[in-house]
Amino acid sequence: LRRLAMKSTAASAAMTPLTQMLAACALSAVIALALWQSSGSGQTVGSFVAFVTAMLMLIAPIKHLSEVANPITRGLAALERGLELLDQTPVELSGRHRTDRADGLIEFEQVEVRYRPDPDAAPALDGLSLQIGPGQSVALVGPSGSGKTTLVNLLPRFVRHTAGNVLLDGVPLEDWNLANLRQQFALVSQDVVMLNDSVAANVALGHPEGLDRDRVLVCLRAAHLGPWLATLPEGLDTALGHNAHTLSGGQRQRLAIARALYKDAPILILDEATSALDTESERLVQEALARLMLGRTTLVIAHRLSTVERCDRIVVMAQGRIVEAGDHASLLAAGGLYARLYQGGFAETP
Repeated sequence: LRRLAMKSTAASAAMTPLTQMLAACALSAVIALALWQSSGSGQTVGSFVAFVTAMLMLIAPIKHLSEVANPITRGLAALERGLELLDQTPVELSGRHRTDRADGLIEFEQVEVRYRPDPDAAPALDGLSLQIGPGQSVALVGPSGSGKTTLVNLLPRFVRHTAGNVLLDGVPLEDWNLANLRQQFALVSQDVVMLNDSVAANVALGHPEGLDRDRVLVCLRAAHLGPWLATLPEGLDTALGHNAHTLSGGQRQRLAIARALYKDAPILILDEATSALDTESERLVQEALARLMLGRTTLVIAHRLSTVERCDRIVVMAQGRIVEAGDHASLLAAGGLYARLYQGGFAETP
């Protein structure tokens, strides 16, 4: 990639001076020809100056043509890759099972996930089995690359397992209607995506019933955003700008929690929403998360101890497998991987 980037930069940098040099050579040739013709035909100085001025005015448009070539080439390359991706990506298969609201029983049975077909490559998940009861909160802890994110991405079918079974309420995920399956999940992650739209539209984003302003207000207050909302010039109709760039990290995370509250899905996935916050923002976000987790089956990718201590069960993963499971006290007493991560302040889980 570095080698190709250097070639691209060199070609782009050479384009403008080469074009200007060619234009200068062409202009010099034309001027020489005009001088030779004027000496023989007796043209006036005024007509010669007018001719040369017209030629000089052509240089600026020619320079602009060279500047346009690079973005057009990059755009065509991107378009080609996009069309290739559309052609190669298989259509997502959808089953027929539907329900208004899932109970939240999740079962992983000898699940294996391989991102590469190479049999020698280590799988992201290797024969993993786990059962999570309705309303139970489970923290997933482990070193980076242990398969935590892959595990939670299996549930909304962002990732497909290559072996084993994943069941929701006893029904394999493949048998669920895909749109209905994804309505059962709410996601709060570190990377919050906001649209360049109003506060209300961002909170109600993707909800099948559309926008209910009263419900939006309730969710914002539950996420400790009531005082912030009162400071906005247009209230719920205030535009957030591109990806809500005017908000702090804590405000963005609480807005994502308000969105999850609005969706009111029975299953919650938390990809540690407090890892990059200051102490005060973390306290407010933790309070909002505690309210959000009530009565919901929750999977938490835990990077901080404050999140782990709120969960009913802790599952410790390494190399795509579950190596330990239990509560905080029993895992510390066992002196295994969790105890080492705890002593290091979860430094191995960036």
